[in-house]
Amino acid sequence: MTEPKTRILDVPGAALRYDVREAAAGTAPILLMIGSPMDASGFTSLAGHFPDRTVVTYDPRGIGRSERIAGAGEATPEQHADDLHRLISTLGGEPVDIFASSGGAVNGLVLVARHPEQVRTLVAHEPPAAQALPDREQALAAVVDIRRTYERDGFGPAMVKFFAVTSLRGEVPADFADQPVQSPAEMGLPTEDDGSRDDPLFGQNLITCTHYEHDFDALRAASTRVVVGVGAESEGEMAHRGGLAVAERLGTTAVTFPSHHGGFMGGEFGMRGDPDAFAVTLRQVLTEAQD
Repeated sequence: MTEPKTRILDVPGAALRYDVREAAAGTAPILLMIGSPMDASGFTSLAGHFPDRTVVTYDPRGIGRSERIAGAGEATPEQHADDLHRLISTLGGEPVDIFASSGGAVNGLVLVARHPEQVRTLVAHEPPAAQALPDREQALAAVVDIRRTYERDGFGPAMVKFFAVTSLRGEVPADFADQPVQSPAEMGLPTEDDGSRDDPLFGQNLITCTHYEHDFDALRAASTRVVVGVGAESEGEMAHRGGLAVAERLGTTAVTFPSHHGGFMGGEFGMRGDPDAFAVTLRQVLTEAQD
């Protein structure tokens, strides 16, 4: 695998930076690794385990190196899916394999519902599909409370509540927003509100990602092989439960991947999973698509 080469793709309202790691040889489809709001750097460890594949990573609109029009408001899964559609077309238009994490899994599912001909296999790892949960009303209310806290108090207090919601195991109680949480200082987060409200997670993607209602009829009818992944160590967490709920609606069984929600990471952003074992499972899932 060659060193990544960064390219730019202009799309409506944004300029996307994406990185291409060319395989030395091989005939397998391009492997696209996507997240949201995580940028391309989060896939560095995982990409290194696929030297036989051309691997493409990118920074979603408004995240990392990818600029978007100032004041554009929230980014939607539909916009992200259209960006991915245009990126795949730019790469040659042939069907690709996709490993998609978290919000990237939400965006990948939207892409497949709209453009199944562009994706051979989608591995959707722990999509936070709150709309599909049995406790959807409580889960969505907790997310709205995070957004409200961000708008009122800024990044630190919002991140505390975000961690509380995403690490909760089991259904979200109706009074979750009123329950006590740690202070930002206790978690090493900023305690002062700097007045900015342009965080990619809280300001652009949190609500639209978790509140998206997937087109399961289109996904079931798609030519794409959709595999839902969940973490062995994240059982009961919202994203894990979201993955199980999506798999159930698709009539499939979720595949358990090693480690947790960020199990593919090798220390990027301070989060360490088990990328070696994770890559083995991912390769097995992708190889099955060739049989």
